[in-house]
Amino acid sequence: MVEGSSTTPSPPIGTDPPHPPNGGVDRPRWSILFSTPVLLTILLVAILGSCLVGAYPMSVKDVICIIISHGTGGTESIPADSRNYLIWDIRLPRIFLGLVVGAGLSTSGAAIQGLFRNPLADPSLIGITTGAMVFAVAAILFQPLLLEYLPDQLGYLSVAIAAFAGSLFCTVLVYRLSTSNGRTSVITMLLAGIAITALGGALVGLMTYFSTEEELRDITFWTLGSLSGANWKIVATLALLVGTSLFCLLRVAKDLDLLLLGEREAKYLGVNTQRVKLWVVVSAALAVGSCVAMSGAIGFIALVVPHLIRLSRGTLHRPLLINSALLGAIILILSDALARSIIAPVELPIGILTALLGAPVFIGILRQTSHRSF
Repeated sequence: MVEGSSTTPSPPIGTDPPHPPNGGVDRPRWSILFSTPVLLTILLVAILGSCLVGAYPMSVKDVICIIISHGTGGTESIPADSRNYLIWDIRLPRIFLGLVVGAGLSTSGAAIQGLFRNPLADPSLIGITTGAMVFAVAAILFQPLLLEYLPDQLGYLSVAIAAFAGSLFCTVLVYRLSTSNGRTSVITMLLAGIAITALGGALVGLMTYFSTEEELRDITFWTLGSLSGANWKIVATLALLVGTSLFCLLRVAKDLDLLLLGEREAKYLGVNTQRVKLWVVVSAALAVGSCVAMSGAIGFIALVVPHLIRLSRGTLHRPLLINSALLGAIILILSDALARSIIAPVELPIGILTALLGAPVFIGILRQTSHRSF
């Protein structure tokens, strides 16, 4: 062997390439709280507990009776008063919308952080959230015109449809700007996303300046985020979109593990890095765009949740994506329960709560782990 050459043998043909270190060898004692079985248990408790709280408290017996009766198709044991409507038609759709939105934002954040190999990255870096905001604000300003020329259902869903279209448009734009000769540069994608975000912020500010008082109020409430418009049709549609995104991200989870070693090293191990970038960007745009369209802008979920899971359970992306989805759902469900009960009957915008809770937690994480590397 030539002196100075590498002594690490290449993996035999037909065998799986080696995985990078788990990054969680020295797991903290509290890491068991972020394991999949524990998170599933907490999620079920959060769903039940969220049904009980609000402007009109409910009993555990009534909630369980209503859920079981609807689930089995029986109606004889359903309360005949407003409790059935309150639980089945208002609170449960809202809770499950929070579950899907929290899962979609968290998994997208985990995938984007893996793609950029940076725990401080989130989907807003590549313009997904900004595109949704620009198109949604434009739809709010022109909603009277849209209601006049579009069918009733499309007209009232114009803001959600516009937000979803805007997120996809900006994602495609950023991806095209960062792709040259069939290769996509992650650094160029980041810079293009920053430029698009700055331009989008200017456009939102300009449209806000020319808006009326009523339009300004609608814009403000939308940008602060809310789950108040939930119904079972919206939940089912969003669950299909977010589920498709999570399925696609899980398919490239192993490739994202190898990308942590570096793009060149991942190529040597047989990873099609261009395909992985495309899958991650499109899947994140699909999940974040649809979530922002249905709930407005909700911050810090996509940033804090994957960071917590990574610190406690390691960097392997398959468990990271699954546990991020569960923890994101738990946090958003509990945040919404707090938002509609803390100053009941008035509802606090959920985006305010996630920022108030997420920012201090994230600062604390950074202080405790400033000596660690990604």
